[in-house]
Amino acid sequence: MSGGVTVRVPAKVNVRLAVGAARPDGFHDLANVFLAVSLYDEVTVTPADALTVTCTGPDADQVPLDRTNLAARAAEILAARHGLSDAVHIHIAKNIPVAGGMAGGSADGAGALLACDALWGLDTPQAELLSLCAELGSDVPFSLLGGAALGTGRGELLTPVAAGTFHWVFAVADGGLSTPAVFREFDRLAEGRSVPAPEASPALLAALASGDPDALAATLANDLQPAALSLRPQLAATLEAGTSAGALAALVSGSGPTTAFLVRDAESALKVAAALEASGTCRTTRTATGPAPGGTVLPS
Repeated sequence: MSGGVTVRVPAKVNVRLAVGAARPDGFHDLANVFLAVSLYDEVTVTPADALTVTCTGPDADQVPLDRTNLAARAAEILAARHGLSDAVHIHIAKNIPVAGGMAGGSADGAGALLACDALWGLDTPQAELLSLCAELGSDVPFSLLGGAALGTGRGELLTPVAAGTFHWVFAVADGGLSTPAVFREFDRLAEGRSVPAPEASPALLAALASGDPDALAATLANDLQPAALSLRPQLAATLEAGTSAGALAALVSGSGPTTAFLVRDAESALKVAAALEASGTCRTTRTATGPAPGGTVLPS
């Protein structure tokens, strides 16, 4: 394909993030129940003389534009796999919060991988694309897959699970939180106590499949939340503001600092979002539904 290719990729929320003890390799075993939500980045790849990255949208100034960007690394590893030049221009139209625990960078990596695959006419099987995604990072495979899935290992081993439709509000904080820093704080807080093996409860998976927001609200949990709150204590006020406004449940999204609020319906989402913005405890809010589709090549 000689023109450009645009791929749309979703954000995610972790409806359950169970974290095991640190492994010898420094990673943690996870039981990570992902739900893709309807906030999207769009990644466009076009032929170029060299590998370059540009970015527009909210907080685009925080996105690295060199080869540390996961989108650039995706082009590199796919090109290397097939003996091709990685000379492409990657443009990211950013809509997922940056460094917010919603896998925006991972989504861009998955989007660039899929876009380069289409641009170069490779028709790589999905299983191979997912393996390449796992080389890029633990959350990248799910960004490609979308929907809802249980991630085990360090989160990259995915089993799709059933999910009804749920409504969410996301409160975007000022500044980001480093995922490695949050995991280090998790380890510090866990010193001297036994950390159980991570698992996703059958009750949570049943609630997710049922589409019943009250049932899901009773089972949401994030083992990284105490660490995120330890590093950013002000997030507690955001969680309180959302639940006081009528959210059924609230939790830190992934490693944070974005906070996620499960609500009953679209009307409730607008009410909770307005209350959060009025509370002064967050920078902005976003509403979304899930599950959402994974990486999708858009018509040219």
